[in-house]
Amino acid sequence: MKSTVFRFLYKLIIVSAFIFVFGQCSSVKSVPQSNSVHGEWEPLFNGKDLKGWTAKVHHYDVGDNFGNTFRVEDGIIKVRYDQYEGDFNDRFSHLYYDKPFSYYHLVVEYRFVGKPYPSAPSYTIENSGVMLHSQDPRTMPKEQNWPISVELQLLAGIKEGESRPTGNMCSPGTDVVYEGKIDPRHCINSTSKTYFGDQWVRAEAIVLGDSLITHIINRDTVLRYTRPQIGGGVVEGYDPAIKRDGKLLKEGFIALQSEGQPIDFRKVEIKNLRGCMDPKAFNYSKQFIKSDPSACIFTPSN
Repeated sequence: MKSTVFRFLYKLIIVSAFIFVFGQCSSVKSVPQSNSVHGEWEPLFNGKDLKGWTAKVHHYDVGDNFGNTFRVEDGIIKVRYDQYEGDFNDRFSHLYYDKPFSYYHLVVEYRFVGKPYPSAPSYTIENSGVMLHSQDPRTMPKEQNWPISVELQLLAGIKEGESRPTGNMCSPGTDVVYEGKIDPRHCINSTSKTYFGDQWVRAEAIVLGDSLITHIINRDTVLRYTRPQIGGGVVEGYDPAIKRDGKLLKEGFIALQSEGQPIDFRKVEIKNLRGCMDPKAFNYSKQFIKSDPSACIFTPSN
């Protein structure tokens, strides 16, 4: 029964994508999300170490996890700055999973802890994110500050009585179509509640190639937009050959962000939605919603 509900939900989201593309619908509705189905989710974080992940810190070569910024303790990916010295110097960092994805459902659970590094920019207080459809970190020069990507921005409340939603969209080096047109804003706020303190929050993104992206916070849909593409500003120090404005982002890497605020990630799981949809193949799965005939296997492996 649960798998049937999931398939129906994803098909419903695809229909919504076409509605958005033709500008016939722009409202954000609450869509409750069911629990994970055993066997359909793949943990990207093994709970032990950073195997399968690569760090890129601004001003440093790819693979140099400066200051042990990203570490695993107590089964949690922790972002910390206790080994930093001197000025923060815009040492923005990202931890990339080593495999790109195109159609997928991502789940992360996060919480903010402690205080930001003293000289980090003020906007980084209780601020982090998850980068979607990111460029390969190996294509980033040492002095590129942010990856070209679409960000699922994570925020926490700072002052009681002041709204500060999480699950927003930010666009370093990218553009998205929102409410029928390319939105010039760097960040678009979601409709989520404001979450204070060090409570764990569940953030999800359902990414359908270069069509629809849906943000979900604590099982409520809070933002939807379409046609992610290279463009916009904010990113500096990039290779011009990589930043081809107007190019639709059909796939990319997933990365956890470090901006100067300590944060924990205890879950990073993905459900791949693209694969073999031929029932005659050995690796056919009902969870796929995007066909990839090249992935089909018709003979058993030895």
